[in-house]
Amino acid sequence: MIYASTLVAAATLAVSAQARSIDLNKYNFASFVKEYKHSWQGDELVKRQAIFESELARVKDHNAANKSWKESINKFSAMTKSEKKINQGYNKHSAVSHESKYEEPFDLKLLPISELPTDVDWRKHEPNVVTSVKDQGHCGSCWAFATAAVLESQVALKSGLLFDFSPQQIAMCSPNPDNCGGSGGCYGATSEIAFDYLVESGIMEEYVMGYNAYFGDNAACGVTSEMIPKATITGFTHLPTNNYTALMNSVAQVGPISISVDADTFHSYESGIFDGCNQEQPNINHAVTLVGYGEEQGEKYWLVRNSWSASFGEAGYIRVKRTDDDDEVCGMDTTPHDGDACDGEDDPIKACGTCGILFGSSYALGVDLA
Repeated sequence: MIYASTLVAAATLAVSAQARSIDLNKYNFASFVKEYKHSWQGDELVKRQAIFESELARVKDHNAANKSWKESINKFSAMTKSEKKINQGYNKHSAVSHESKYEEPFDLKLLPISELPTDVDWRKHEPNVVTSVKDQGHCGSCWAFATAAVLESQVALKSGLLFDFSPQQIAMCSPNPDNCGGSGGCYGATSEIAFDYLVESGIMEEYVMGYNAYFGDNAACGVTSEMIPKATITGFTHLPTNNYTALMNSVAQVGPISISVDADTFHSYESGIFDGCNQEQPNINHAVTLVGYGEEQGEKYWLVRNSWSASFGEAGYIRVKRTDDDDEVCGMDTTPHDGDACDGEDDPIKACGTCGILFGSSYALGVDLA
């Protein structure tokens, strides 16, 4: 049994989580256009400036309220709501609807929360078992990035070798006949769909199948007989839905875990402990990687790795509010089919924890080097 608390580096070697910081009182639309090299003209320029200035005013008001997290201007700040959604990709589905011959029962021995480490951060493991944060770009392939990140860490924990695996392979090659979480590729799916495929195929390194879907373009699978997988899995397990104890135990004992969240209000996050989702009606729409948990000045949090580049939030991470009553802090996602649930699913789903963070979680089994 592996406990992160016994494997972390000394405090002097702690991973830095400094946020990108700008002076919002000096930053304006001209600064934004220059920083992100936009070439808008005419009506498009006017439209983008209006969106930006509204967002800048909203962010300033938020920060003036002294909440537990700060917001800032970033690459999303002149996007429409629909454009922001493209940078997600895990659409609605029932946590138990996907039938797989490779799914195995969750049988991790659960310890009481009081017996778990008070702080877990797999980025501090020696040797390193967490790769650098990636950027899915304008492709709804978050599910592929979350899956790859989980496998990278599980392989490293077993072998001592840290590889960068291919989200491109996962996104473009994983069959999704029931349209679970979307129609696949840049149009969304789930980590469970990815694990199913990887049992059959194994996972390639990034350099073998580099990511070329950044601008939202799907492609043919492209795997050839000459491509040799670096690692294999025998199956996966899905954590009990909305179970705080199970998720705490899994990330403490197993390693990073693929999870699903409501990311509708993540985009402007800069730093701190986030608590800005619609808790009554969470909108589960994004797959990310749970890398640990902790506490700061008496406030508990989940440590979540995103796939929106290292310039997002705290060096690519967001800390989401956590309480020991998370499985009682629940809401209903009342539109489970508007983002392409598995075919035939329409019933509202119950999602617990801040931003529905306890709803759908999984990790691979039988991970080994090929």
